[in-house]
Amino acid sequence: MRESEWLVERFEQRRGHLRAVAYRMLGSLSEADDALQEVWLRLSRSDRSDIDNLDAWLTTVVGRVCLNMLRSRERRREDLVGVRVPDPIVSGEHGIDPADEVLLADSVGLALLVVIETLTPAERLAFVLHDMFAVSFDEIGPMVERSPAAARQLASRARRRVQGEAKVPDADLTEQQEVVDAFFAAARDGDFDRLVGRLDRDVVLRADDGPDKPPTVLRGAAAVARASLAGVGSGRTLRTALVNGAPGAVLLERGRPVSILGFTVVQGQIAEIDAIRDPERLRRLISPASADKPSTSAAALRRQLLGLTLFARGLGRIPDEEVVAPDERERQPRRRR
Repeated sequence: MRESEWLVERFEQRRGHLRAVAYRMLGSLSEADDALQEVWLRLSRSDRSDIDNLDAWLTTVVGRVCLNMLRSRERRREDLVGVRVPDPIVSGEHGIDPADEVLLADSVGLALLVVIETLTPAERLAFVLHDMFAVSFDEIGPMVERSPAAARQLASRARRRVQGEAKVPDADLTEQQEVVDAFFAAARDGDFDRLVGRLDRDVVLRADDGPDKPPTVLRGAAAVARASLAGVGSGRTLRTALVNGAPGAVLLERGRPVSILGFTVVQGQIAEIDAIRDPERLRRLISPASADKPSTSAAALRRQLLGLTLFARGLGRIPDEEVVAPDERERQPRRRR
């Protein structure tokens, strides 16, 4: 096998891992793919004799590429206020796209991705690479031009924010779906009181309407209920779906997707709703075929239930003193909790 063929094969073997790193860093499927293209270009132009450990080199490079993309994004969006709603992974008729399945292996729900969006680029890199992919602070430090100790502090600060803000959804996916179904039934019936009853008192609705518009944020059961009554109007239909492994829906008007809705259900009530209404993002994230039918794959449901159980057991809820650096334990490609 020629070296070029070997390089392509090794890169393809690591593509899923690299895309998972990029998706968690960027919260965007299309930007994650752009990052992988840049990583491949750098690899194809590199001198193989300078690379001692290809897997570590690839992870380091994708981290650097994503860090640069985040900093560039910050400059472009500096005049906009609010947290961007990340790209959701929406199941289709046959469940999750195999190319996206690895992205949900650790149940990265929208609730967690939204909190990651609030971190600085350096905090995000330190948290994602160390806590999710077991990269040592000795490797992370040079990426953010800081010492390993300073990189550890970045991850610790990010971890505290995640612990304090990320909602942990109920573990039972069926019960979550029942809550969301009841919410939609009340909205279709125009029953304001029933709708409020399905919402947490401090529920938050975030909606992304486009790249040049600040995200819409509504807080409180009454405000979210009024918006929901207006949103699920006549002439619109709902198709249930799994959105990042949790109950969700695609809202259609005359058969055309107008919104993707993801729900976070905590203690039997809806605590967060994330909506994508940007037409361009909808075109990228949903095909007409996948929007037209609900997900009915039992295997996909089982996989997502397992992921939600793992998430509820403690993703982002590990105290600092229990987070062991990778160089102090056996190195693994992905941390399990």
